[in-house]
Amino acid sequence: MSGMLSNLQILTVAPVFNVQLIIDGLLIGAVFALAAYGMALVWGVMNIINITQGEFVVLGGYVAVEFAAHGIHPLFAVPVAAVFLYVVGWLVYRGVIFRVVDQDLFISLLATFGISILLQQLMNTVFGADVRVANAHLDSWQILGGMVTVSQVKVVSFVTCVALGLGLMWFLKASRLGQAIRATAQNARAARVLGINTDHVYATTYALNAAICGTAGALIAMAYTIHPYIGLPYTLRSFMIVIVAGLGNLGGVILSGVGLGIAENYAGFILGAQFQLAFVFLLLVAVLVVRNWCLQRQRRYLK
Repeated sequence: MSGMLSNLQILTVAPVFNVQLIIDGLLIGAVFALAAYGMALVWGVMNIINITQGEFVVLGGYVAVEFAAHGIHPLFAVPVAAVFLYVVGWLVYRGVIFRVVDQDLFISLLATFGISILLQQLMNTVFGADVRVANAHLDSWQILGGMVTVSQVKVVSFVTCVALGLGLMWFLKASRLGQAIRATAQNARAARVLGINTDHVYATTYALNAAICGTAGALIAMAYTIHPYIGLPYTLRSFMIVIVAGLGNLGGVILSGVGLGIAENYAGFILGAQFQLAFVFLLLVAVLVVRNWCLQRQRRYLK
């Protein structure tokens, strides 16, 4: 308790630390939002909560790690991770997911949970359980008289996430396939009547989500650390962001992702880094309780 009070006092006495926490939270929040947008896409189109989300992120991170280990700059791994995870997502859909698309939501949860465990064990077998990082060999900027440090690789990740998010918005609005995805999300039966191959749309949507996660994972591996069992926190973050923002609300996803990134940084500074993950779990519980309370009030109002 005394340590927490001391950290709070530091934030009050030296406001510059708040600037550092906000900048770091903003930069990592963009990556959280990117992965969450992929989950929102699958959830909205296929009515599946993809528990495998975090494992796709970690698998994309290992692509960047392997690039760095072989002397190739990990930034080149970003598009490769996207393509590789697109193929993985397509195969996972054709192997398992297509069987549970029209089933109960609980069945899809069990199916994707099983896939996540399988991917964890495969990554542990292939890459080992050690903590890994893809060193991008980028410097940092010092601002405000050297009191605030801005990592260049985190800025690159932020810019990449923004560009990819804008590209996804254009794809869903302007391309024929994007319009087919939106039509299927609104009414799959009507889309089939109009001649849209919804099975192809589902496969593409799931594979696209995996590619998005792969991109996010490659960016995360350059700025943070990964290991085979760190996927669950990224799944929980994505789920929480989607719950707060709602399906189909890109602006809400961005704001929720950035807000979560900032809140996590503050929690890590005040409570200690060892409690940062516990804060994410606690925040998820709080969000679900508040969301349930709001839905109950809405139902009573409608009655």
